[in-house]
Amino acid sequence: MIYAILKLLHILSIVVWIGGMVFAHFFLRPAAMQLPAPQRVPLMHGVLQRFFSAVLVAIVVVLTTGLWMIGRVAKETVQAGLSFNMPLDWTLMATLGIEMVGIFGHIRFALFKRLSKAVAAQDWPAGGAALGSIRTWVSVNLAIGVAIIVITLLMA
Repeated sequence: MIYAILKLLHILSIVVWIGGMVFAHFFLRPAAMQLPAPQRVPLMHGVLQRFFSAVLVAIVVVLTTGLWMIGRVAKETVQAGLSFNMPLDWTLMATLGIEMVGIFGHIRFALFKRLSKAVAAQDWPAGGAALGSIRTWVSVNLAIGVAIIVITLLMA
């Protein structure tokens, strides 16, 4: 039962992260582009600030539950007298997931910092440039996240 609960939390956290990227990239950003920069940039800053806080929580949940589930399966396998070899899809999922966390760290702690400074200074061109960089890296993370889902579903 605990494994099922942890797996549910794992998947829901991934839904928040990947779903949020889809929403921001394909729906919010295009609509916000209709606004002038002095309205658009602060709006996107506020939305991203909230979203990035949620992603930080999601990352903690994803990493904790993922490691716990792998550890539990490994422990049960070894206790049964067998050797544990992590399945390829789990290895790919974990490796790409850690890469996503690294990219998110760059987005949140470098690029978003630039955006925050631009908003504070009301430097809309710099804010737009920061948003462009964030969009690029969110696109990369979104592609990796979709690849993880495809790998997981096709290799299961």
